[in-house]
Amino acid sequence: MKDTTLIDQIGQAHFFLKTPQRIISLVPSQTELLHDLGLEAQLVGITKFCVHPYHLKSVKTKVGGTKKIHFEKIKLLQPDIIICNKEENTKEMVAQLSEICPVWVTDIVTIEDNFQMITDFGQLFNRRVEARKWNDKLAFGLKNFKENVKDLSTKKVAYFIWKNPYMVAGSSTYINELLLLNKFENVFGEAIRYPEITIDQLKEANPEAVFLSSEPYPFKKEDGYELQEDNFKAPIVLVDGEMFSWYGTRLLKAFEYFKMLRSQIQ
Repeated sequence: MKDTTLIDQIGQAHFFLKTPQRIISLVPSQTELLHDLGLEAQLVGITKFCVHPYHLKSVKTKVGGTKKIHFEKIKLLQPDIIICNKEENTKEMVAQLSEICPVWVTDIVTIEDNFQMITDFGQLFNRRVEARKWNDKLAFGLKNFKENVKDLSTKKVAYFIWKNPYMVAGSSTYINELLLLNKFENVFGEAIRYPEITIDQLKEANPEAVFLSSEPYPFKKEDGYELQEDNFKAPIVLVDGEMFSWYGTRLLKAFEYFKMLRSQIQ
């Protein structure tokens, strides 16, 4: 890269004299993507939630979470670029971090957005070949998965992300995009983003299954029993939140997980 201007997914223009070498990632799924693009050596800072690949948390500096960061610790790492996400990180955080170095912000709602992010990282970090290989693998996996589910019937589901209060995934979310890919009709798909709901609203929506995600709230079997005590009758399924909400290269693993999940819900 030489004297290059690139545009991130929220429309910010960034000018680079050379390829950024010292990277801080404040999004777990994007940390995994950067590793898979061959950029582990360039990663100098990650969040405490960056658990894939597992060894990173013992060899990289942890600079906080996705919402709360150690600003001075980040500054001392002298990054060339900080990778954020519109949903995971706050606007205030991005503004503060921009005082240190360029902050690249992704915005992933659709699978096409995911492909674009990988292409962008290929350009940004001079990993075009690696990015193209991953996009090719994801495109092949996507095509196969669509073929696998095309004859399955559509099932109405609710996808819970939080408790006290109950919150679910609605429209304009990556989770909703992946539910639709699986031929799951989101009964709260008319609501925007992550609405709060009541048990009465859940009963009225009448899903054929309820998904309790492992993140951001770590739902357990006991939480499902609580719903059943409220006289809610539909099957309750604990699902791997990483497969539904982690974008990047994680999507390739998600296809196999979805096949298993979809075979359980016919």
